[in-house]
Parts: sequence; C-alpha cells; structure tokens
Amino acid sequence: MDFTLKTGDLAKLKTPCLVLGVFEKHKLSPPAEQIDKASGGRLSALLKKGDLNGEAGRTLLLYELPGVNAERVLLVGCGKKKDYNRSAYRKALAAAISLVNQLGAGEALCALAEPLPARLDRYHALRDAALTAADRVYRYDLTKDDKQAPKHPLKRLALWVERKGEVELGERAIAHAQAMAAGTDLAKTLANLPGNICTPNYLAEQALELGQRYKTLEVDILDEARMSELGMGALLSVARGSRQPPRLIVMHYRGGKADDKPLVLVGKGLTFDAGGISLKPAAEMDEMKYDMCGGASVFGAMRALCELGLKLNVIGVVPASENLPDGAANKPGDIVTSLSGQTIEILNTDAEGRLILCDALTYCERFEPESVIDLATLTGACVVALGKHPAGLFTQDEALAHEILAAGETSGDRAWRMPLWDDYQNQLDSNFADMANIGGRDGGAITAACFLARFTKHYRWAHLDIAGIAWNSGKEKGATGRPVILLTQLILERAGALKNV
Repeated sequence: MDFTLKTGDLAKLKTPCLVLGVFEKHKLSPPAEQIDKASGGRLSALLKKGDLNGEAGRTLLLYELPGVNAERVLLVGCGKKKDYNRSAYRKALAAAISLVNQLGAGEALCALAEPLPARLDRYHALRDAALTAADRVYRYDLTKDDKQAPKHPLKRLALWVERKGEVELGERAIAHAQAMAAGTDLAKTLANLPGNICTPNYLAEQALELGQRYKTLEVDILDEARMSELGMGALLSVARGSRQPPRLIVMHYRGGKADDKPLVLVGKGLTFDAGGISLKPAAEMDEMKYDMCGGASVFGAMRALCELGLKLNVIGVVPASENLPDGAANKPGDIVTSLSGQTIEILNTDAEGRLILCDALTYCERFEPESVIDLATLTGACVVALGKHPAGLFTQDEALAHEILAAGETSGDRAWRMPLWDDYQNQLDSNFADMANIGGRDGGAITAACFLARFTKHYRWAHLDIAGIAWNSGKEKGATGRPVILLTQLILERAGALKNV
C-alpha cells in the first residue's frame, strides 16, 4: 500500500474519497469545518437531520458536495471531543479504512489526524494512520480463492497535514510506517500459512530469500547435523517426533560498525505444536500453527530493519521445529542434555517451546550481544493473567525493562512487566535432572520465564510471552503481526532515528 502527504485547501484537493472526523453532538473537526464552509453549510445541515451524531466508529458517506472537489466525503464518528485519544482515533481510522476499502475507489485522502488526539504528536498520529490502514487492508489469500476480496481495494492513501512545515516530519512517519507494515504483513502471512506448507525448512527458505533481497542481511541455516555436533540436545529432542527436520535460522543484519555489539532477537518457531505425547485437546488445535508467531515476528522485524537501512547491528535467531507424537518423540520422564550442559527432565512434552529456546539462547552467547530479547507464544498462563492486550515482559534488567515498556507505550504495541523472582525457581526442581521443564500450575508463565533465565546468565536478556497477542480466534481468526511494531520502535530508538520527532 502506498502512502503520500498532501497539504493545501481541502475543498480544492481532488480525491475519490475525503475522510473527515465528526465528534458527538454534531461537532465538526477543523478539516470538516473547512468543507462545511466551502459547501455552504451542507455538512451542518445534514448532521442536524440526525443521520450521524458522531458516535465512535459510525460513518456517513456523502456524494457530490457543492464547492468540494472530492468525489465522495466520508464522515467518521470520533466520539466525545474531550475523550479523543489514541484509542478513539484508531477506532475511527479502522472504521473509515474498512469502508473505503469496500467502495472501489482505490484511493482516499484522510484528514483524521486533525485535531491531534490527546497525548499524541504529529509524527505518531500520521504513522498510526498509515499502520492502521495497512492492517485493515491486509488479506490472506495464498491458499484460497478470496471471493470476498474487494475488486478495487484501497491501494493509495494520502494523509493531510495543515502546515507545510510538517511535511518533512510526515514523510519520516510514512517511511517508518511503510517499513513496519511490510514487516507486520510478512509476520502475518508466515503465521497464517498452514503447518503442511510453513515447515521449518520453509522458514529457512524464506530467510534465504530475504538474504538475497537485502545486501545488508547475511543468513546462516544450521541443519540437524550441525546442531547435533554442537550438542543441542534440548532442541533436537523436540523434533524427534516429526518427519520434518528442524532448522536453526540465523539472520545477521550488519548496519553498524564491525565492533558494535548486536541486539539479538530470538523467536520461537514451532511451525506446528500438537503437544507431543502430552497431546493437546482436538478443539482449536488448528491454531497451533500460530506457535511460530515469535519466529514470524523476528522475520518481520528483520524485514522492517532492512527496509529502514538503520545503522546498528541486529541478529535474528529462529529455532524451528514441529512437536508431534511419534515412537521417537519425547516421553514424560525423559532427560535431555541442553547445549549449555544442563540436564532437563521433561515432565510435559507440551512445554516444548522452552526446550528449543534454551538451546537457541545458549547459542547466542557466541555473538557477545549487547542484549537479547526472546519472544514466544509460550504459555496459556500468560493469556489468563493478561488477556489479549499486552505481551508479558519478564526481565531482571531494569534498564532493558524500561526500554521495552517505553517502546510499547510509544508505539501502541504494549507490554506489561511480570515478576521474575528467584522465589519461583524451586518450582523447577527435579529429583533426576538439573531442572524440570515445568513448574506446576501456579505461576506458569513466570516459571517458564524462570526456566529460560537459567540459560541467559552471560548477557542482558528479556523475555516476551506473546501467547495472548499473536493471533485472533473466532470469526476474525488470523495472525496480528504483533509485536513487530514494538520491536521496530525499539530498534528505531536505538539507532537514533527518532530524534527531533
């Protein structure tokens, strides 16, 4: 999707559809007031008839307004003016884009960023508009004949800014949004693919294609033999129940100086998780293709980074495997030796994500990282604790916690910090190995993070449990692409690309 900026008299600008905001009690936004004046009060007159009161998300489509060059004018309810915040703004944007996408107009001009929502600056308002639009027009169609797809979908969106002095800032917002959207779309598509197509080797092939597309990206794929030579007993044990061989995917982005320590992103890449011998219930098991959303988000963040061309070093690591029941699969009570040399008693084969992650996290030591952030659809317990809104953040590094939380708040792709106290570690005690792979029902998301913490003692580390945010169920089933935007926000800030925003 293409985004541009426009300035000037709204009434004189030509567009198939002009999008304007209206607040409750028929209060027009400043851009809508301009159009009302140009049309001889036509908007005010129509609103007084009661067709639209300004309720959040409600819309009214008008044609051929006198004195206005736009073919259509779409009025969007923004709720109460005093409550016009980021959430209300995004709701209005989503409603407008969804309708325009079905109109067949192909392009539109949006003036919803005026007035600015509470506590939102011009850069983020314009970036949010582009990101919301990209999210609403995304459709998955790789394995279906999408008969419900719009025949002429929205392909171009112009964002209106009142002052020409804000054009440069707006162009930065659009450039960043386009990179974020490209990364988010990639993450969504990889996650939405079925497990029989998106296998560990398929993910590896996608990484190699990214490496061919971007000169700044170097890709290394570790196969089963190489992982065995290294001693990745935990990761390999998970793959034994599958006919699909595992892969450890390593993507090096070298935009900084050679001696700059890299940020490492590690994403769980379980391309399908049936639970192994500890078999999951059949209901909604199809959604376990989404158990690789952590890995998909690493792919998305790396693509966004390549599009932006930022000056820093980042490494993306994706351990990829399937977890299926088989005669060779892990059994409850089995003991495996991880790359770190620590032994693990597998009490539940469905707690497999931490097994592939722990070897990947140990592997990251060789990069001498500045910091490591892993992201995984790790526990249902995190969904119970936090619901579907924030990711769960676990770290003992105060500075890193602040950085991630701030990036989440700034980008609107939020996280919430959870405890990672040593008090929970004894729940992982085992009579037969250095640790068990589960710690019981109590604090399940926390003990999972405590398990990973045992493999990250040589660098700064944070864990994001994204089980609640990575996909939607029900009628709107599909991957969300989160937390690509959070990760890209953090990377932009580290690269100094958001100065003077």
